[in-house]
Amino acid sequence: RATMKSLRFISAEAFVSNAEFARKSLGGVAHNLFPLLFKASYLLEQAEVIHDLVENWPLVDFNMGKLLGTTVDYEEDLSYRTCSVCLESCLTGLRDYVLNHPSPYMKRLKVVDLTGIKDVEVQFCECKKTMGRWARTQLFSKLCLELLVYLQQTQCNPGTFEISIDVLIDLFVTERNYELVVQALLKKCYCPLKICCVAFRSDNLALQKFFYIIKLIDPSLLRKLEIVHNVRLEMEHLDILFNSIHFPLLMSLTLPARTFNVQRFTAADEQMLSNIGEKMGEMTQLTELSVPFSILTGRIQQLLSPLKTPLKMLDVSNCSLNHADMAYLANSFHANHLEALDLSGHDIPDLYPSIFFRLLRHSSSVLRSLTLEDCNIQDTHVNMLILGLSACQKLQEFKFLGNPLSSQALKHLFTFLCELPMLKYVEFPVPRDCYPIGITYPVDDASLCRFDHQKYASVAEELNFILLQANREDVKASTPLFGSYDAAVHETNNELGAYLIKSFKETLEKLNTSLNKMS
Repeated sequence: RATMKSLRFISAEAFVSNAEFARKSLGGVAHNLFPLLFKASYLLEQAEVIHDLVENWPLVDFNMGKLLGTTVDYEEDLSYRTCSVCLESCLTGLRDYVLNHPSPYMKRLKVVDLTGIKDVEVQFCECKKTMGRWARTQLFSKLCLELLVYLQQTQCNPGTFEISIDVLIDLFVTERNYELVVQALLKKCYCPLKICCVAFRSDNLALQKFFYIIKLIDPSLLRKLEIVHNVRLEMEHLDILFNSIHFPLLMSLTLPARTFNVQRFTAADEQMLSNIGEKMGEMTQLTELSVPFSILTGRIQQLLSPLKTPLKMLDVSNCSLNHADMAYLANSFHANHLEALDLSGHDIPDLYPSIFFRLLRHSSSVLRSLTLEDCNIQDTHVNMLILGLSACQKLQEFKFLGNPLSSQALKHLFTFLCELPMLKYVEFPVPRDCYPIGITYPVDDASLCRFDHQKYASVAEELNFILLQANREDVKASTPLFGSYDAAVHETNNELGAYLIKSFKETLEKLNTSLNKMS
């Protein structure tokens, strides 16, 4: 369905569609029309007009999320378009705002917010070329440094050095862009464009470098911290981090796999875990916690009970939780506030079915996203699952890949899912009967694609027909075999792949050296 446009928006499109005319005429445009023209230019990918609008921005703030989001004149949300052409024009326009304005004293811009841009899998822009979070980090750091060099080498109006604009940004740092970002952060006090990092993601980075850069970004402003994959952060490092740096505004924390491993705990480690819990308790804004693939058996209460604010998002996938952990979660004050929950990798039907359904019942009034991948949910458990989910009337997203369910059980489940009014997205497993007889669960990577693709396509068609018959075309159902799309991983997969190959090569070399010594 085409989104309705107001007459004002149609006029704005007509104005910016002739780039040469629009650029010449900007001087006579009323200031309150700049946001309207910006969204129209972004929709039509008029790069030169976008650049000039930002370069001459007459307002106090420039908020990408608000400018591109749903507006009265045009309801479609364009913040999902990470169009490379548009974003580059926008950022270079910001640099030139500092440099090229004839009268710096007329400048009013104080705050630029670039955090509202959302990275998604499918792009609707014409150029089809995206600029992800890593590339935005790279480009903005480069522009800040270029700006400083230009100001040092050129005879500028003294007023230019008076300009100070806070730029709120989500930074994504890996080994490949580390040096550039560090240079930009070290010199930010001299640059008119002040990097204000509100979300920080670190991947494929040596621990020493992570500890150095985290201090440079001003942790007091940080709302979201993601330390993932190839950052070798373990519990003792996390303890050092929390003891040396305060994160008063932190709302969301993601830790890499194997940060915690209670299987090798000593008395000192127990104290360290308690200390980490207490430090997290001091983060009064913390409502999202992700600790996947850590071994936390019997320690969830120790980690979470010091928190003073209830969690809205919790990812404890593959954390080897036991009955006591699940009982704590179900009875804790977090349960009534959980909007997103990931319990993947736990044998829920066998280990703690009744406790799990109590947790589901307590969170049912607010739960929006539930992930139960590789949880050994079988055909005999489907009726029980339906009973548990029936109270979750606000559920928007349900992911249950990797469970040994037959095509018949999936049809039964889908018939029920049609009744959940807010549901928008479902990830379902390849039916068990599409795999060869004797397949074991969880299915290993080597066997993952060895199923009857024709039969799967037929079942998937039937499941979509169930949705269609119930007038639920709004629900998207799919089977992403290797997990959900992750924009950050997708953008840096070449670098991560090279890192893994390098690590594998080093391991082989060490093994070879050891074998040579033995012989």
